[in-house]
Amino acid sequence: MLHKVRVTVLERMLNADLQRKYCADPESGKCPCCHEGDEFIFERCGDRDDFWHCGAGTLVRTDVKSGQSERMAGGFGGVTHAGSKGVPFCSEAWDAVSRYIYTALQGGSIMHGWMRDERVMIACCNDGTRPVIFRIERLDCRALYIEGIRCDGCRERVRKALMAVPGVTDVKFRPEFTEAYLDREVPDEALRQAAEGAGGYKVARID
Repeated sequence: MLHKVRVTVLERMLNADLQRKYCADPESGKCPCCHEGDEFIFERCGDRDDFWHCGAGTLVRTDVKSGQSERMAGGFGGVTHAGSKGVPFCSEAWDAVSRYIYTALQGGSIMHGWMRDERVMIACCNDGTRPVIFRIERLDCRALYIEGIRCDGCRERVRKALMAVPGVTDVKFRPEFTEAYLDREVPDEALRQAAEGAGGYKVARID
């Protein structure tokens, strides 16, 4: 089983009274590093270790246009968009969410007994004047090494076959293997039969 983590920015909040009372810049405004809807994917696979790099390069979706983050940024001299290439999470956010990300990357329970789904946690950064609310989700997937996939048609047939297996929520293709994302335990044999049954394919192994 492989484990990834999806982090989504749910909300940027602003405690304007506290900023005016305590901050060096009383008009700092909301956090310029993250934006509602930002989505980050953390992996520790092969040479890639997003945890070690504090989330730099993990941003996979944003509604902010290129360069807008830099124009919005104030204070501390040019804050850039967290998770973009070469840009880690800010220290206040990383201090708050890194423990949950690390636990999820190891396949552990993020918050058993508190959340409805132990694979999910809602957390916020440490800045009390402009906190950012994050949803942290553990993503479980199996890596299928499938022989015989040669074209987009092959990928579509395999995708449909795997998506028909109860518990499979998404399928993504990498050069070396195919990822089947799961919301529950799914027997390897069910994944193998589905992939091979799509027509002329052989599953060499499943990780």
